[in-house]
Amino acid sequence: MKITVPHRTSGDFAGGWQLRRMIADRLTGQDGQLTGTAHFADAGQGRLKYTETGQLRLGHGPVLAATRSYFWQFADDRVAVTFADGAAFHSFAPAGHAAGTDHPCGADFYTVRYDFTRWPEWQATWVVTGPRKDYSSVSVYAP
Repeated sequence: MKITVPHRTSGDFAGGWQLRRMIADRLTGQDGQLTGTAHFADAGQGRLKYTETGQLRLGHGPVLAATRSYFWQFADDRVAVTFADGAAFHSFAPAGHAAGTDHPCGADFYTVRYDFTRWPEWQATWVVTGPRKDYSSVSVYAP
C-alpha cells in the first residue's frame, strides 16, 4: 500500500503562526532562543510574504527585537524562497520530510531540512557552517 504525502499549498500557510526557535551557536558556545510570530500574507501570483517578529536572546545577553521577511513562491509542488529584495535563497517541496536546496553565502554554507509530518505543526532545521558562522537552529511553527 502506497502512502501519499500531501503537498502543502499557499493556502495552508496563509495567516499567522506561533514561532519558537532554538539556536545552538558552536562558534561562540552560546545557545539562543527566539519566541514570536510568523505571518504569511498574500502577495499575489501564488506568492506569500513571510514576516517574522519576535524576541531573541543569545546566551545571557539582553533580549533583542528580531524581524525578517522573505517571499515564498508556490509552483509545481515546490516553494522558491527569495529574500525581501528578490534575490534567490533556497527552494523545497512542501511535503513530508523535505531537504531544501543549499545556500552558499560568501564562505559560509546554509543547509535546511523541513518537517511537515505533524501538520499543522511544522519545523525548519538549519545548519550553517563556515569561517564566520557555525550554528544550527530549529524553528517550530504552530497554529
